[in-house]
Amino acid sequence: MATAVSIPEIQVRSRPAINPWVVALTVTLATFMELLDTSIANVSLPYIAGGLGRSYDEVTWILTTYLVANAVVLPLSAWLSRVFGRKNYYMACVALFTITSFLCGVAPTLNIMLLARVLQGIGGGGLAPVEQAILVDTFEPAKRASAFALYTVAIVTAPAIGPVLGGWITDNYNWRWVFLINIPIGLISLYFTNRFVHDPPAFQEERKKVRVNGKLNIDSVGIALIAVGSAALEIMLDRGEIDDWFGSPFICWMFVIGLTGLVGAVFWELRQDDPVIDFRMLKTRNFAISSVFYFMFGLGLFATTTMIPQLLQSLYGYRAIDAGLVLGPGALVITFLAPVGAQLVQRNIVHPRILLFGATVVIGLSMLHYSHFNLATDYKHYALARALQGLGYAFFFVPLSVMTYSQLRPDQNNKASSLTNFFRNWGGSFGIALVVSVSERRQNFHQASVGANLTASSPGLRAAIQQTANYLQVHGFSQAGAMKAATARFYTQLYNQTRLLAFMDCFHILAIITLCAAPLIFLTKNFKAGDKAPPSH
Repeated sequence: MATAVSIPEIQVRSRPAINPWVVALTVTLATFMELLDTSIANVSLPYIAGGLGRSYDEVTWILTTYLVANAVVLPLSAWLSRVFGRKNYYMACVALFTITSFLCGVAPTLNIMLLARVLQGIGGGGLAPVEQAILVDTFEPAKRASAFALYTVAIVTAPAIGPVLGGWITDNYNWRWVFLINIPIGLISLYFTNRFVHDPPAFQEERKKVRVNGKLNIDSVGIALIAVGSAALEIMLDRGEIDDWFGSPFICWMFVIGLTGLVGAVFWELRQDDPVIDFRMLKTRNFAISSVFYFMFGLGLFATTTMIPQLLQSLYGYRAIDAGLVLGPGALVITFLAPVGAQLVQRNIVHPRILLFGATVVIGLSMLHYSHFNLATDYKHYALARALQGLGYAFFFVPLSVMTYSQLRPDQNNKASSLTNFFRNWGGSFGIALVVSVSERRQNFHQASVGANLTASSPGLRAAIQQTANYLQVHGFSQAGAMKAATARFYTQLYNQTRLLAFMDCFHILAIITLCAAPLIFLTKNFKAGDKAPPSH
């Protein structure tokens, strides 16, 4: 009896084999572009404000609107890719991101810019989770580690070089090119995605679950709760320090709406047969613990990538490009050593759990190392500290990714990538909010503490000010001007010292959080890299 074969199955079998590395490079290109845009506009905000004729506080919404839209779409990306097809959804995201990059670059007013940034965030939100799902389905389990090494380089280096590239473009050309450079990259990505990326048969079967009796099953309540909760919480984190956190009624409302929305989404989604976000996957021990480390990854990476350039520019007088050169060694270490980590995992030389534990400890120690710097610390020491941090991240993401999928079925890969990127994104948002808030409050604490022991009537302080004033008078200052300048100089020194102490406290907190999380790795169930996941059912 002849076996019946469906037309889609015949098409899949007749499709020529494509080198998986071509697929990996294709999808990594657009993801790198999107992650670059999370930070590239930061240093250009003063120029954008001048170009659009608005205040700096108003143009900060350019960052907030993008992050909010990104946070809303990211957890929904798994469901959206099942509705439209993974390839179609990915190409739509790239196309929307490219078109809106053009609109951002030519925007004549702030309102048009903000609208374009919202749409750009919607397009960008689906790229990273879909890429991760594509990599998992494209590479067999024994070779996934190498693919994750490429993914590591993209998600770690893109946010790090964003401020440097943005500063260089703004200084040498025009702030509009910060957005316009995405257009050729987007077009290239669309061409190669259309040619080389295809939905696997297992995913095509999974897509059938979103339709009941031929009709699309839309979990409108779940989508609404996730969207509203994510948007409100992201606004709270991004605007909290600017609006004095819970001293602002607006921030209080954002907190209540965000918490209610996300808690409500968890309870609602747990009762659905085919949820938009499958929180039941967190019952799988390895996946749940991996999600904690994805959060930690985002927290540490984005917190330090935000804090180090700010520290160097405000206290050491570095330019944006100089601060970027401090971040550069870390990116180079990751680029060269992430493939080494992949080989250690792939060849079963080092167990992923041991490698991940060691990497986490190294990251924690690097942040502890940062916390002992002072105002005399030079470029070399900052660059070496960043290289040490990069050493940890080079061996962090690959074993983490292998551990994430070690207990999951193939039909869970799509939802898993959405959830892990959800945790990574929130880790980044919490990390940035943490260092911005803690650095301000700890500076106030140190300034009050030092000031209490260094009063204006202190004989030593008065003698030092008078000595400086005498020196300035000899070099042409008037008596009143010399005294004023000398006092200002000592106040600046006080400010710089207390500011540095606040930054060092942030590094210390990040180090403690990271080192305390490391032992969680040994709570995972044992697994072997390259083992096949449980069969789908």
